[in-house]
Amino acid sequence: MEILGGAAFQRLENAIHASTIRHRVLSNNIANADTPYFKRSDVVFEELLTQAIGSQGTRQLVGKTTDPRHIPINGSYPTPSPRVVTDESTAINNNKNNVDIDKEMAMLAENQLRYNLLSQQVSHEVKMMRIGIQGSV
Repeated sequence: MEILGGAAFQRLENAIHASTIRHRVLSNNIANADTPYFKRSDVVFEELLTQAIGSQGTRQLVGKTTDPRHIPINGSYPTPSPRVVTDESTAINNNKNNVDIDKEMAMLAENQLRYNLLSQQVSHEVKMMRIGIQGSV
């Protein structure tokens, strides 16, 4: 039995990884806001996760339920990896740079909140598992 290796915990782990990468990418965008010909990048993860969850209709392994009270068992839980993409199509400055510093700072703040939420969720999952194993604290 995988205690913390289930699909939900793996998705949390990948979301934290995506948030960490996004922080680096946004910081790089902010650092290069005045660099001529610099093109901003972003991290694509949430969209890929939504697509992966939505495409679960193509499962390969499905458990058989013999009682209507059984919980259906689905064998395929895709978890995508975050991907860095560069926006080459736009330019907002005369120097062909496309970094909007206000937007980047807002996205950085949003990402920090997302990271805090995800890390609290992981901490909660581990705490609940510890309570389940050791008993109440």
